[in-house]
Amino acid sequence: MPALPDFNDTPTAHKFYSNLTGLANGPQWIPVPLDVDEHMLITIGLNFELCATCQGGQRSAASMNNQSFMLPEKLSILEASFYNVSGIYTADFPDEPPVKFDYTNLNLSTDPSLVYTQRTTKAKKLKFNSTVEIVFQNTAFLGIENHPMHLHGYSFHVLAQEFGNYDAVNDPKKFNLVNPQARNTIAVPVGGWAVIRFRANNPGVWIMHCHLDVHLTWGLAMVFEVENGPTPSSTLPPPPSDLPKC
Repeated sequence: MPALPDFNDTPTAHKFYSNLTGLANGPQWIPVPLDVDEHMLITIGLNFELCATCQGGQRSAASMNNQSFMLPEKLSILEASFYNVSGIYTADFPDEPPVKFDYTNLNLSTDPSLVYTQRTTKAKKLKFNSTVEIVFQNTAFLGIENHPMHLHGYSFHVLAQEFGNYDAVNDPKKFNLVNPQARNTIAVPVGGWAVIRFRANNPGVWIMHCHLDVHLTWGLAMVFEVENGPTPSSTLPPPPSDLPKC
């Protein structure tokens, strides 16, 4: 049998995944939207959360832009959005991290001024058919690892992925706008970043989260609230009468 790479051979895995491309002009091909309406830089990683009843006064958490996502208990976000019910969530998920720092610096992995997060239930509101570009920036908090980020309701183009901190001046020059791979999950490189782009043409509330289940329960998630479009087929119908309650 041929010699296979080690299970932790990150450079070989990255070389393979980052060189995948899409079948441009194929039967399922959708061109990359070039005009971007929403730019987001989202840090992802593990954290601590203060907990007065926990041993040591803290517990494991995870976050996106230092917001550790918590599902509502009384009503779903989709129902709250449809019926305009307040107090269930807020539509102010930040477009960038609250503090800029050396995201992949291992010397900051337990920095008490950075590593703690807070539980919130926040959404990012998007206009129908707007084009969204997201830079996922991995962080070194509590160790670095690959996070498979999954978006419900959409496929997206993967424009670029690399190690280190994203450079907003030079890294866009590396974007593949011709035949990038189209996916609904992207493994953000260990200690690195990935850039995706999609058109928000599916109304409703859609969660985006790390597909490592424990990280999802710790809060490595957020939701998009996409407005209705101009036609009946692009307008969200009401919840069914037999919808199970929380």
